[in-house]
Amino acid sequence: MSKTVLVLGGDGFCGWPTSLHLSALGYEVVIVDNFVRRTIAKELDAPSLTPIASIDERLNTWKDVSGHDIDVVELDIAQDYPELRRLLASVRPDAIVHFAEQRAAPYSMRDAAHKAYTVDNNVNGTHNLLAAMAELGLDTHLVHLGTMGVYGYGGDGLEIPEGYLDVTIDGPDGARYPRKILYPTKPGSIYHLTKSMDQLMFQFYAGNDHLRITDLHQGIVWGTQTEETRLAPALINRFDYDGDFGTVLNRFLMQAAAGHALTVHGTGGQTRAFINIQDTVRCIALALANPPAAGEQVRIINQVAETRRVRDLAELVSELTGADIEYVDNPRGEAAENDLVVSNATLKNLGLEPILLRDALLTETVDIALRFIERANLNTIPATALWSGRAEREISQLDAPQIAQR
Repeated sequence: MSKTVLVLGGDGFCGWPTSLHLSALGYEVVIVDNFVRRTIAKELDAPSLTPIASIDERLNTWKDVSGHDIDVVELDIAQDYPELRRLLASVRPDAIVHFAEQRAAPYSMRDAAHKAYTVDNNVNGTHNLLAAMAELGLDTHLVHLGTMGVYGYGGDGLEIPEGYLDVTIDGPDGARYPRKILYPTKPGSIYHLTKSMDQLMFQFYAGNDHLRITDLHQGIVWGTQTEETRLAPALINRFDYDGDFGTVLNRFLMQAAAGHALTVHGTGGQTRAFINIQDTVRCIALALANPPAAGEQVRIINQVAETRRVRDLAELVSELTGADIEYVDNPRGEAAENDLVVSNATLKNLGLEPILLRDALLTETVDIALRFIERANLNTIPATALWSGRAEREISQLDAPQIAQR
């Protein structure tokens, strides 16, 4: 008997290829999405570089090429708790994959309205989900896509463990007490702050209601296509290149395709963790296949393939494309240089052999950028969100509260 999995945010950059991958593996997949990412693309005048079909065309095409059905439910989990509860009560899924959060750090820092929207959407959505699962008494495995960014980027060379830190506390009686605590967070944006808050909610509901939860702390995703999204043009995945949602590698590749210099923020000494989109979907499947038992602490897994300095990444793209490199002021409030050492032992022990940046798939991403360059709004490539709350900047034509009400 096949297992049913809800993919919250299943129309998005990570959610769509994950939905297809799980469907191909035999899961009964139900996508739950409010499609706000499509609305935000219009707000920013930054549509996906790749043409994104309607959800109906996407799902009909998947049925044609794979023979598998994927159902879809339009629902805002942050705003409609009763409907979310009814859905969970009706489906009673074996697992839930939670991507339904505003995922861009720069977007979360645009202004006060976007900060409020990010907190409202991410924190309310996650808590509504947890509260409904607990109220219904579901024995459902929740897999959440978190971020390595909750730890900040000042590790002082220490290896970041998978979620927990063993400490010893000196008691007033002179005895020493061993404890296992969450590794301290140091969020660098409102987006990362909400992911840090997620961790505390997970700890509470795992302990109080015995929910089974896996929290995947993912690095920056690169690449566009997976084995499933390559099967037909209508299945192609998003390619975001703008200063808000475009990850650093996609932004560099877009600049190279447009004949523009690669703009490196500050010294480029920021070290980041990276993972290919194909490995993202594989990691989700591995997490689903290896759930924690009820009553266990939250399982935290670092979903990372490798770490690179941003300037080294720019040099890699420059070698591949011939693009020049330009150093510009850094809009983020962060250290100019940092080290980042991360444990990814769990996924390697589960059998993941990650794709690395020097592998051939980087060329595929360059080809996609070149193929669809005419669709790009090049004015949206520069990062315009400033991390200082006192900075004067333009307010977008469509503000965050309006988005939340759609």
